Amino acid sequence: MIEWEFTPDDVARIRFAFSPLFEAVMSLIVLRDPGSHALHLPWVRATRPLVAGLDLSELFALVPVHGATADFLGPPPASPLPDFAEELEAVRATPPDRVAAELSEVRGLPAPAAERMRSDPAAAIGRLAGTLQAYWDIALARHWPRIRVLLEADVLWRSRRLATGGAAALFEDLHETITWQAGRLTAADPWQYSGSLSGEGLLLVPSVMAWPGVRKMVEPYQPQLAYPARAIATLWETGAPPPPHALAALIGQTRAATLTALAEPCSTTALARRLQITPGAVSQHLAVLLDAGMVTRSRVGRLVLYRRTRSGDMLAAASR
Repeated sequence: MIEWEFTPDDVARIRFAFSPLFEAVMSLIVLRDPGSHALHLPWVRATRPLVAGLDLSELFALVPVHGATADFLGPPPASPLPDFAEELEAVRATPPDRVAAELSEVRGLPAPAAERMRSDPAAAIGRLAGTLQAYWDIALARHWPRIRVLLEADVLWRSRRLATGGAAALFEDLHETITWQAGRLTAADPWQYSGSLSGEGLLLVPSVMAWPGVRKMVEPYQPQLAYPARAIATLWETGAPPPPHALAALIGQTRAATLTALAEPCSTTALARRLQITPGAVSQHLAVLLDAGMVTRSRVGRLVLYRRTRSGDMLAAASR
């Protein structure tokens, strides 16, 4: 069990971020254990042949399918919208003694790999960073815009929960293994840890590749909780579900499909990909729906996300 005790300052310092590097590290588990991560099967099937030529043995050793991983490969993001290259530089800057310490925490590490990395941690960091870059370029870089939209939508939704209902509302449906009670957050875990955040606050990291579980990070790192982002089931969809016939007859098939697809926040580009029409056409339909009060928009960083309003929800529901 992981247990964190919050002071008022810690509650005030709850923040959100997401990490392309963390997604890459977690995807190494998904790649080898797709049965436990069935929602990502489309990605696994497409990616395995592409990475077949990469030597991922050291990364696989440090990121086992079960148990603790080497945290220095995916440290807490330093900014809300990190860049993969920036995060990889943080990995390259890992002190060699930190690498040596974390090697001992990874269970089942093959002896030859462990000895090779312990004998020259600096060289090991360089190899691992180079392999991570090659893996990212092949396996995830082209998917990152789609993943980022889903993560940004989750941050927007969770931020509103925190703003309107406080920490209790934020954590009540974060994950079934997470419990908030009287300023104390507990998370089911085979490892035992209990401590105060001592004013550092907690970093919350929505993730797609960590699904369906949660991942925690404690000292000496910034306390972090990575949890499954909302609407992961839509991540690899191609094409929107057919709109209800009554709604399509009322406002047109494409506009109905647009409204139906906005049950969760989405960007113009993501909608265009999902509906398989041009971004310009999506923008025209969104403008009409916006003027009619059926959708609303919010800005998250550089991204504009659209979502149905209550009126839009009622119209979509009534036409089913």
